[in-house]
Amino acid sequence: MPDTLRGIGQERLAAFVVGEGARYVSAHPRSRALAAAGASSYYAGVPMHWMLDWPLPFPLVIGDAQGAMLTDADGVTLADFCLGDTGSMFGHSPPAVVRALRAQTGHGFTYMLPTEHAYAVGHLLQERFGLPHWQVATTASDANRFALRVARAVTNRPKVLVMNGCYHGAVDESYVELHDGVARNRPGLIGQFTDLTEGTRIVEFNDVAALQRELAHRDVACVMTEPVLTNCCMVSPQPGYHAALRRLTRETGTLLLIDETHTISTGPGGYTRAHGLEPDLFVVGKPIAGGIPASVWGFSDAVAASWDEIRRTKAPGHSGLGTTLSANALAMATMRATLEEVMTEEAYAHMERLAARLAAGLEATIARHRLAWHVARVGARVEFICAPGPLSNGTEAIAAHAPELEQAIHLGLLNRGCLIAPFHNMMLVCPATTVAQVDQLVGAFAEVVGALAA
Repeated sequence: MPDTLRGIGQERLAAFVVGEGARYVSAHPRSRALAAAGASSYYAGVPMHWMLDWPLPFPLVIGDAQGAMLTDADGVTLADFCLGDTGSMFGHSPPAVVRALRAQTGHGFTYMLPTEHAYAVGHLLQERFGLPHWQVATTASDANRFALRVARAVTNRPKVLVMNGCYHGAVDESYVELHDGVARNRPGLIGQFTDLTEGTRIVEFNDVAALQRELAHRDVACVMTEPVLTNCCMVSPQPGYHAALRRLTRETGTLLLIDETHTISTGPGGYTRAHGLEPDLFVVGKPIAGGIPASVWGFSDAVAASWDEIRRTKAPGHSGLGTTLSANALAMATMRATLEEVMTEEAYAHMERLAARLAAGLEATIARHRLAWHVARVGARVEFICAPGPLSNGTEAIAAHAPELEQAIHLGLLNRGCLIAPFHNMMLVCPATTVAQVDQLVGAFAEVVGALAA
């Protein structure tokens, strides 16, 4: 084993983890007791298995969440920069969303019919994101699945093209990766009994030549991509990449789906509006209803016209599109409140300003210790990456991960009152985040990195 990991001594790293683990155990006795008492009722001891991805001796049990703060079962308060991994991107319990929830609860939760809020939301989506036609789903995974079904139907093509290192929730087509230049099913995928590479083409993000080569087969119904690769070590588009992507998809009769579930951090209309992208299909998930489960997918007039023709020839029912709880009354009421009162220009200006402050603070610590790390940002979303940058594709992003080191930093930050996302080094600034909280995180990062790099 090498003596150092990304500039940090292995012996110092190991000692840090032992010390921080003991500090966590000492500070959270009630979380420990609650987790132990409830563990027998759940597989692996938690309601969702990925809750074990937090680098903790036992799960942290939350008692309250308000704005950009969490309070755990032991009364410990945390500045929350994870924000439900974007599910609460606009803060916990935004007042407008709480009011909408209270107003709707006396009038039913779900009834498979539209409400006045639903029609207001449709117009708000048109105005904000530009596309003329919208449908509502419950998760971004669902929205992406439904959009891909429609794309295959209207193009009469079998394949989907994705980017190596991409993340689109639980969408099967996205669980493919490049290994030594060859497509294969991602090794971690559980229970997959078909070869996903048969229905998926895959290229590196930013590789225009590879994109042109794969689209030339003219069997790709849709390119599905984030405008910036996230949920990995962040990869930004190189100059001209999105213009080339749009040109090549149009030349080959391929639809373009932009998934903004994470990059909605860019601004009120997402990265798409901020950078003038022109997708045929568009998805936003997690935060669109202020933390209430909901997602939306939109599409162009051309897609709608083709779908109309298909619907005229198909028997009714069993379309594979939609679930019973999609577009329920609670979701529509909270989505309206989020779009009208929470996702405002003023809120985004605040988020942008503090995210820039956060990124600059992290960069200063990295520079002070002469570490070959870097910081990436898209709007209110910030990541520190324990490798040189910027990164240009998914292969580089995968190689940039240093899980042992990252988990140590995450634990150290939590013990100093700051929570960041467990899956990678993602931090979000929300409208409720304060300058003091940003400075707290910058100071905690400086203390942790200083201890590791000493």
